[in-house]
Amino acid sequence: MEKDKEKIEEEINESHESQDVDVSKEDNIDETISENNNENVEFEEEGTKEIEVDILKKEIKTLKEEKIRVLAEMENLRKRFDREKIDSIKYGSVNFARDILSPGDNLERALSAINQEEEHPQSIKNLIEGLLMVKKELSTALEKNGITKIESLDKKFDPNLHQAMMEIENNDLEEGIVVQEIQTGYMMHDRLLRPAMVGVSKKPQKATEVESDKEAESDSEDSEKDLKN
Repeated sequence: MEKDKEKIEEEINESHESQDVDVSKEDNIDETISENNNENVEFEEEGTKEIEVDILKKEIKTLKEEKIRVLAEMENLRKRFDREKIDSIKYGSVNFARDILSPGDNLERALSAINQEEEHPQSIKNLIEGLLMVKKELSTALEKNGITKIESLDKKFDPNLHQAMMEIENNDLEEGIVVQEIQTGYMMHDRLLRPAMVGVSKKPQKATEVESDKEAESDSEDSEKDLKN
């Protein structure tokens, strides 16, 4: 009987021990699951942080580009404003300058109509001297404001500066040379204020025909030489 009791007690103890082992296994499994869950959560948080960092970097890059673009536009606006300011100072009186040129032209015509070789009375001489003084003062005032004459006579015709009013036959000059100035042209700083009205040289008709004949003969001679070769 005592032996049977001992066996029963041993079986009971073994069953308790097995239950304790099962409980400890379950605890270990729960700990492993919780650790895995924690690791997954940490991994997800790290991934989310990396995405947020990338988004912030892109936003910073975009803001930098926008800032650079705005600064460039502001610099361009500043330069354009400075140019317009300078132009308004230099060329603001262009219309007034054009109006002043007409009295100057009339003064030039009046002086050119006077015969310098003719003997004039003292009153006329005084008038001429007064007109010359006015002309000199007008030229000085124009130069102070950056207005200068265009030198045209004996110069090559330039469509940017000259306006051809007539052609004058001249065998001594090549074609396109200014031989007469009908109205003086003016520049205002580096801009054309008024073109010069001029007469331009051209070859006489007979001379032109002779030159064209010579060119035709030389061309025919060259072609004959080529055929012979």
